[in-house]
Amino acid sequence: MEKSCCAPNRTASETPSVVGSCGQAFHRVASGSTAGMRLLAGGEFPMGNENDYGFAADGEGPVHTVQLDPFWIDETCVTNEQFNAFVNATNYKTESERFGWSFIFYGHLTSAQLAATVPVSVLGSEWWRRIDGATWRKPEGPGSDIKKRWAHSVVQVSWHDARAYCEWAGKRLPTEAEWEYAARGGTSGTPFWWGTELEPVGKHRMNVWQGDFPRRNTEADGHYGPAPAKHYRANPFGLYNITGNVWEWCHDWFSTGYYAVSPRENPRGPTSGAPAGDRRVMRGGSYLCHASYCNRYRVDARSSNTPDSATTNLGFRCVRDV
Repeated sequence: MEKSCCAPNRTASETPSVVGSCGQAFHRVASGSTAGMRLLAGGEFPMGNENDYGFAADGEGPVHTVQLDPFWIDETCVTNEQFNAFVNATNYKTESERFGWSFIFYGHLTSAQLAATVPVSVLGSEWWRRIDGATWRKPEGPGSDIKKRWAHSVVQVSWHDARAYCEWAGKRLPTEAEWEYAARGGTSGTPFWWGTELEPVGKHRMNVWQGDFPRRNTEADGHYGPAPAKHYRANPFGLYNITGNVWEWCHDWFSTGYYAVSPRENPRGPTSGAPAGDRRVMRGGSYLCHASYCNRYRVDARSSNTPDSATTNLGFRCVRDV
């Protein structure tokens, strides 16, 4: 297993016999409902980051001009209630259900669960545990549920699961360029849509780790785990929790060298994951991000994971074309 910022990944040898059946090629979609979505005008914006607070190894630069067509985007990440409607309509089984297990942050486990598990074999990421029976319905494993979390972002969903939901809803996953344009909310040159300070005037603008990661979370922002999907102040485009809370899957394959060759108009990512391997882009950071370990809760940061991976801090939102 490899470390992928705040989200571990499954290995190829662990792939179940039945894998996600939805296609992987990009195609435009304009059939889904626009309820709960925002129409963004598109246009030019500077994408990427070359400041010293970023991670050059992630391929955050060079900064390059991108031109996007207009598109619709969800105000929030897809919620448990919305994903439940999809499952009820299609009888879809997520990859975590087919694997029979998934990853959980150790701070969310009971003493009995901790005693029965071992850390994943990733030096520096011992806070992850493999738990049998962890699914989107039981995000922290057996004994947990989503009865009081219908308005929370669905988690424990892989890229394939997210893509399947999008196809059912008549939508698609955002390209990485669309995601960053939306996250910036019309701003440029700053790590957050509101500016440069993590907590301007002492006010929390997103759900990230507070305190000493991973041992102590002061919960100063009011949350130890995920917050409701529609929480904190929306950005100027009307989008909630676009950074922090849960990572968000994007359509693109991940490549650290892509920005140097990215087309100007409507970039859709490389044709494969080389040289980073079979990985898809994820954006926005999560409630487990902290400056001491993962300063990727920024609008200009990027990371990746294998498309069959799922965790308690990884979700998605949809877009559709005009």
